[in-house]
Amino acid sequence: MKYTITIEEIVAKDFEIEANSAEEAYETAEQKYKSGDFVLDPGDCQFKQIAITAPSDEATE
Repeated sequence: MKYTITIEEIVAKDFEIEANSAEEAYETAEQKYKSGDFVLDPGDCQFKQIAITAPSDEATE
């Protein structure tokens, strides 16, 4: 039998940004994330869920 396993993780990390407004801080954070300056490490996992889909398509957790 084949089973489909789905793994979902939520990763979080705090970064400090100096800015003149919340909008500017958000835009700077987005740019730094896209450019690879802000990187979230796998060790920063805040939540993990593993679900198994049985062959009969019944999902279990």
